Amino acid sequence: MEGFTHLIPFAAGHEIIRQRRRDLTLIRMTPDIIYDQMIGMGCATRLVFSWGGNPGVGSLHRFRDAIQNSWPIPLELEEHSHADMAARYQAGASGLPFAVLRGYVGSDIPKYNRSISSVACPFTGEVLTATRALTPDVAIIHAQKADRRGNVLIQGIPGIQKEAVLASKQAIVTVEEIVDQLDAPINACVLPSWVVTYVSEVPGGAHPSYAHGYYHRDNAFCKAWDGISRDREVFLQWMREHILKTEDFAAFRRSLAQGTMVSNG
Repeated sequence: MEGFTHLIPFAAGHEIIRQRRRDLTLIRMTPDIIYDQMIGMGCATRLVFSWGGNPGVGSLHRFRDAIQNSWPIPLELEEHSHADMAARYQAGASGLPFAVLRGYVGSDIPKYNRSISSVACPFTGEVLTATRALTPDVAIIHAQKADRRGNVLIQGIPGIQKEAVLASKQAIVTVEEIVDQLDAPINACVLPSWVVTYVSEVPGGAHPSYAHGYYHRDNAFCKAWDGISRDREVFLQWMREHILKTEDFAAFRRSLAQGTMVSNG
């Protein structure tokens, strides 16, 4: 479930929680609140990542609890650098078995990660880092638009969404709106229909992150989440009220407006 700064697929993550999916390996360069929620609800047994936190606020408390106390279940970690994760997605998207980069000089991460090795350049003999390609079963992203043929337009910061979709066996895309024509500007990021498995129209589906051209980041939500997620019972009560008891993302947004959490999204 990729998304960098904006277009984070919160609506899709909530649906995974509602469906009580379990034993998932979650992959993302920058796990934030949505993975905190999924981990806290017991969806994941493994996380492949390069950074995790509540952006601009601090720690992910459900993530920390899973690591430190195995609550609600133990969580296995596979840690990489940002450059490594990006290279792994690119290799997967290109149909290559691994990526090559200069990195990890002075780092202990390769000692503890079986997906990181080394390779000698056949031209210069230089020893470089080799990292296993990422080929997820399913990529899930949020975007601004899809047309009725299934072509998807991503505007603003592209992150690694395109590569994640191309590297994966299937792709689910939630969008702000489905339109007759994308009217994509020159050099826009457009995912063609043949790399997209399903499209679902979910207005506001990236909240509390922002969607470029549609709505701003809900900083009040992120700050409030820090307090909600610190305590297990408070967290579970919030999740039951706002996610498990709501039928979809629109109902979730209505429950926020009626509840105690301040939301300006």
